[in-house]
Amino acid sequence: MPGFAVLGAQWGDEGKGKVIDFLSRDADIVARFSGGNNAGHTVINDQGKFSFHLIPCGVFWPQAINIIGNGVVLDLDVLLKEINDLKKEGLDLIGRLLVSDRAHVIMPHHVMLDRLTETTRSGGAIGTTGKGIGPAYAEKAARTGIRTADLLDLESLLPRLESIMLHNNAIITKVYGGDPIPLDFVSQKCSEWANAMSPYIKPVEKILHDALDQGKNVLLEGAQGAMLDLDHGTYPYVTSSNPTIGGAYTGLGIHPGNITEVVGVFKAYTTRVGRGPFPSELFDQTATKIRNLAQEFGVTTGRPRRVGWFDAVAARHSVRINGYSSATLTRLDVLDGFDTVQVCTAYELDGEKIDYFPGGVATLERCLPIFEECKGWSQPTASATSWDQIPEEAQAYVTKLQKLIGTPISVISTGPNRNEAIEMSKVFESARK
Repeated sequence: MPGFAVLGAQWGDEGKGKVIDFLSRDADIVARFSGGNNAGHTVINDQGKFSFHLIPCGVFWPQAINIIGNGVVLDLDVLLKEINDLKKEGLDLIGRLLVSDRAHVIMPHHVMLDRLTETTRSGGAIGTTGKGIGPAYAEKAARTGIRTADLLDLESLLPRLESIMLHNNAIITKVYGGDPIPLDFVSQKCSEWANAMSPYIKPVEKILHDALDQGKNVLLEGAQGAMLDLDHGTYPYVTSSNPTIGGAYTGLGIHPGNITEVVGVFKAYTTRVGRGPFPSELFDQTATKIRNLAQEFGVTTGRPRRVGWFDAVAARHSVRINGYSSATLTRLDVLDGFDTVQVCTAYELDGEKIDYFPGGVATLERCLPIFEECKGWSQPTASATSWDQIPEEAQAYVTKLQKLIGTPISVISTGPNRNEAIEMSKVFESARK
C-alpha cells in the first residue's frame, strides 16, 4: 500500500487529466481501470497540450510506470497512435507503458455495430461516441470477446475469429443491412496488432500487487464519471462500464484493502454531454457564457457540453457510492466575474421537496432544481496557488460546496496548467496519517 483512486464525480469531463497529472508527481504507478477511447483526458505542461483517450496521464513523470488494466476496452489503432505521437515528442513508452493481458480488444465489428445500433434505436439515440465501447463490453459479458493475450497466440485465435466474424457479420447484414467485414481484413489487423503490441502486453496484476506490497504509491485513474456509471448513473444514458470505485477493484484486480484514498473530482459547476436527465441544466445566456469561457466542448466528440449550476444532490449521490475521502474542485476560475452563482441544493418532484437522486429516468425528468444563491466575486481566482489568494466570496462558495457534499476539498484547480492549483492538503501524505 497505498493505492489512491481518482474518480470523476459528475457526468465526466471534470478535469481529471490535469488532476491525475498533478498528483502523478508523487506516484510510482498510474493505472487506468475502465472505459475506452470514449474518454478524453487533457494534460497541459511545458511540452504543450496533450489529449489522451487511452494512455494514463502519468506519462510525463519519468518515475511513473503507466498501466492499462483489464477493465479497459482497447482500440489498439488509437492506442498505437498515441504511443507514436508521444514518441515523436521524445517520449518512448517501452518499459513505461504496460497493458493487461486480460484487457479486451475493440474489434472492427464493434465499431460498426455501435454506429448501426445508435442510428436505428426506436426510442431515440443514447448519445454514444460510436467507438465500439458498448458492443465490446457486451461481447465481453457474452464470453466471446478477444483479449490482448489472445493476440500473442494467433494460431489459437484465428479459428475462434472465424466463428466470431460469422456471427457478427450475420447481425450486420441481416439485421441492419450493412456490409460484412472480411475475415481476411480482421485477421490481418490482429497480426499487425500482435506485432506492435507485444512489447507492452504484460501480467499487470502481478506488477500492481508487487508494487502495493512494497508500499509504493499507486494512483488509479478513472474515466467518465459516477453519474454515467452503468449501474448507478442515469440509465440508459450511461457508459457501458463502471467508472465508480467498484470498477477500480474489478478493472485492475485489486481488493478494497489496497485503496486508502478515494478522490472525487468535481467541477465548480456541472456539465454533461449527450442525452439524459440533467436537473440543474441552464438554457439561458449564463450557460452560453460558461460554455464559451471554459471551452466546454468534448475532447473525444467535439460536441458542445450542456451546462448547469453545481448539483449538490447528484454530488451527494456520487459521494455515497464512492465514499470519497477527499474532493478536488476544478474550474473555479471560470466563475470569476459573475455577480451571483447558484447551487442546486434539492429537487422538487411532483410538488414535494426531495434531497436524494432518483433512479428512474422518467422521475428524474420531472425533477425541478431548487437553487440557493451565492454572492459572486470580481477579484480573479485564476492562477491562484494559495487559499489566501482567492477572494472571500470564492472561499465562501468553496466552503459551502464542501459542507453540502460532506467531503473535504483537498485541491482547488484555478487554471488549465499543471501548477495552477491550491493544494489544501497533500493527498498521498494525508492518506498515510
